[in-house]
Amino acid sequence: MTDHPFRFGAVAGQAPDGAAWAALARRAESLGYSTLLVPDTLGTFSPFTAAAAAAAVTTTLRVGTFVVSVPYRTPEAVAWETATLHTLTGGRFELGLGAGRPAAEQDAAALGVRFGTPRERIERLSKTIDAVKDVRILIAAAGTKLLGLAARKADTVTLGVPPTYTEEQVGAKLDELYELAGDRFAGLEIGLNLVAAAAEPPAWLRSRFGPLDATSTGLLTGTPGQMADTLRHRRDKLGISYVSVNAQFLDDFAPVVERLAGT
Repeated sequence: MTDHPFRFGAVAGQAPDGAAWAALARRAESLGYSTLLVPDTLGTFSPFTAAAAAAAVTTTLRVGTFVVSVPYRTPEAVAWETATLHTLTGGRFELGLGAGRPAAEQDAAALGVRFGTPRERIERLSKTIDAVKDVRILIAAAGTKLLGLAARKADTVTLGVPPTYTEEQVGAKLDELYELAGDRFAGLEIGLNLVAAAAEPPAWLRSRFGPLDATSTGLLTGTPGQMADTLRHRRDKLGISYVSVNAQFLDDFAPVVERLAGT
């Protein structure tokens, strides 16, 4: 159980041009989404720049990174970008951090920076958190060491697990986080990302993510009422209150956001 109210984020990293990106940000705001979240990959926009552009055309929408790959930048560089965005957005910036997704090593090579060992990346993540001030920190974590760091230093923990994970598998990760966080656990906001949320799953999901079905926590299907009931159940059972969704499903998921946001 958790006392955290529901909030919702839209994850997007591309648009044809600036006008389309601004329209997406305004649309997310008008539909009641709390945040617009930008990935950190070479196939998407630069996250800090895109977040700034989205904040400039909105008034209440929060913007964030989902998530900064810490090998790409020094802790000092992340702190500089974060402080700037915190000021220019009027405090609407949320910093998401991670130690590097599976394909991040190739991006690091293309950027000409050293990716580092898992231990080095976790140490760098810890130093980056310590360098940043005055913003909410989200950490994407799945392994024990990252969960431990998130338990000590995060405001929000997003589980970086495959979308095929069942509720039981997610619950096992959260049990581990509970043991690691101790007294901090009740204050942690728990997040989970949806790769799709619609009445029917799109055909491309299987080719990209493998077999997904009704037991997969990364996929949400059904009527808006059914999807809302599933999320209420997950909050009651698992404590998940911050739900992000691929922006491709921004409008499909909007009736669920309308039902649950802030409750």
